[in-house]
Amino acid sequence: MSTVRKAGVLLLGWVLVIVGILALALPGPGLLLLFAGLAVLSSEYAWARKRVDPVKQRALQAARDGVQTRTRIVFSFLSALSVVGAGVVWGLNPRIFPELGPFGPGLPAGGWVTGVTLIVSGVIAVGLVVESVRRFRPGALEKSPSRPPPVGERDASG
Repeated sequence: MSTVRKAGVLLLGWVLVIVGILALALPGPGLLLLFAGLAVLSSEYAWARKRVDPVKQRALQAARDGVQTRTRIVFSFLSALSVVGAGVVWGLNPRIFPELGPFGPGLPAGGWVTGVTLIVSGVIAVGLVVESVRRFRPGALEKSPSRPPPVGERDASG
């Protein structure tokens, strides 16, 4: 592998790992970015190859747990949409009144850089919720079968 390519792989991998770790606490797909960084670094480091599978398993378990009930699915979907909404608000950077301590009259880190980051994170989250439902709850996205007619309206020949 050429030195330039190797440096590019290492830089990309470490950036993804660092941003993934930050995104675990901030809005963003932290486990996804962390996994992507480890996957990139695994081409160069044996220790990264050992850690890719546990991170993948943890991410899959979190996705599985997140869609076990309709309530969790709805909550996850609404949470993702609220992140998109927050991104729009942050992008517009409205003046907030009154000033709240050190914050104000604008939002902290207000502007479209933060707004777009939140919007992209929310869109990714919506996609991950849909994919998790498709993968871990087969048939949940299909149209549910119609209910049987009430007892008094059933065909008497049956």
